[in-house]
Amino acid sequence: MNLDLVEISPTAEPPVCKIVDLQKFLYQQKKKNKEIKAKTLKVIIKEIRFGPNTDEHDYNFKLNHAINFIKGGAKVKAYVFFRGRSILYKEQGEEILKRFVKDLEEYAKVEQEPKLEGKRMIIMLAPKSTKKKV
Repeated sequence: MNLDLVEISPTAEPPVCKIVDLQKFLYQQKKKNKEIKAKTLKVIIKEIRFGPNTDEHDYNFKLNHAINFIKGGAKVKAYVFFRGRSILYKEQGEEILKRFVKDLEEYAKVEQEPKLEGKRMIIMLAPKSTKKKV
C-alpha cells in the first residue's frame, strides 16, 4: 500500500503510532507550523531618548510620539542618556522617566522599572491590553 508506520507520540505509554504516507504527513506538519508562525504577533520596540535637562516643549513632543507608538501596538523603550558629567543628575533623569510613566498611565503599563545601564537610564512600557475583562 506504500504507507509508513510513523511514531506520533513516543513519550506516551504505550507509544502511539499511525500508518500514513510519510511525505504527506511531513508536508501537513510543515503547513501547520507555517500557519502558527504567521499568526504570531511580532513585537515592535520604539525608542525615545531624553537628556537630563530636556525642555518642556521637547518633552511634550516626545510624549505625543510615544502615545502614537503605543496606540499602534508598539512597546516603547524610553531612556535618559547622560553625556559626560551630566551623570551627576541621575535624580533629574529618574524624575523625567517617572513623569513620562505618569503621563502615559492610561495608555501603557510599566514592563521594566527605571534602571541605570552605563550612561543610560532605561524604562520599558507596553500597551495596556485592549480586551475588556468580563
